[in-house]
Amino acid sequence: MATVEVTFTPLPAHVRTARLVATAVARRSGVDESLLDEVRLAVGEACSRAVEAHRRHCPAEPVKIEMTEQDERFVVTVSDHAPTAPARAGTAPPSDGGSREGVAYDGAGYDGGSAIPAGFGLAVISGLADDVRVLSTSSGVSIRMSWPSAAATS
Repeated sequence: MATVEVTFTPLPAHVRTARLVATAVARRSGVDESLLDEVRLAVGEACSRAVEAHRRHCPAEPVKIEMTEQDERFVVTVSDHAPTAPARAGTAPPSDGGSREGVAYDGAGYDGGSAIPAGFGLAVISGLADDVRVLSTSSGVSIRMSWPSAAATS
């Protein structure tokens, strides 16, 4: 499968479209029907986080989604370009078994002033995807999620 790339303006209304596109591409990639709701919800959560970050820090920059099949897995990467905040002292990554690389677990500018605890969205995503990796750099955050594709189950 070729890589499908979607960029969209950081508006909450576009998250629904991103979820629908990801679900359609996952189905086409052979992801089992029983996992499609998990794909839809995880992509929606990751896109909502990116939209919120962009709305606060860089509203003119688009949110980017890449979907592809790698090593018998359907892989989705949602990337934002919002600056990340340095981690607060005593803040640790969530212990949900997901792989995390260089992430500031203070919410990275996403949850400040919110009633939702920092890192809650990542916990939701980790519960929906088999493999989640978060990469945080000074130029933004990328959330990579994957699920088994048809080639892995046959």
